[in-house]
Amino acid sequence: MSDEADVNLEEDGKDYDAAGGGKKPGAGLLPKLLKFIAIGLGALIFIITVTLLTVNIMNKGGKSQTVIPMTDSYAAVKKQYSMFTLIGNVATRTRDPTPWNVSVDMIIGYDLNDTSTAIELTARLYELRDSVRSYFSSKSVSELQPENEARIKNEIRERLNTTVLDKARVRIVLFDKLDLYEME
Repeated sequence: MSDEADVNLEEDGKDYDAAGGGKKPGAGLLPKLLKFIAIGLGALIFIITVTLLTVNIMNKGGKSQTVIPMTDSYAAVKKQYSMFTLIGNVATRTRDPTPWNVSVDMIIGYDLNDTSTAIELTARLYELRDSVRSYFSSKSVSELQPENEARIKNEIRERLNTTVLDKARVRIVLFDKLDLYEME
């Protein structure tokens, strides 16, 4: 055997620096960098795949789990009315032994754009005022308290629809003012 067989520095496939006999700087960096990039891309693809599968399973194939209930409180829009305000202030006394004064300014609501109702309300204005006056004069102070206001409005609406009006229909009664005060 010769000396060349014992020391075979350049035939093992490694790149060595010719001057110093050591490895070239950066020669093995590219394969390691590519290996880490491939591992990162594989992990990213795996994470995206798992996330998409989880979301699809949770959403049952794309159907949203959030169900918005469509009840009247969500779907219904508060109805609008045309307002009849020509009644003005009606003042009277209650039926109590020591009478109290009642002063009411009332607004009548009817179906929007119903011109026939507006015409009938205007034509029967004095009958409306008289009916409202007689209603309040038949009540006592205890019946006209604020906690009874909804019942009062319903009674007036029914009274006007049944006794005063022919074809027109009152839909809502509002009070701009409802005052009770003791006579002096």
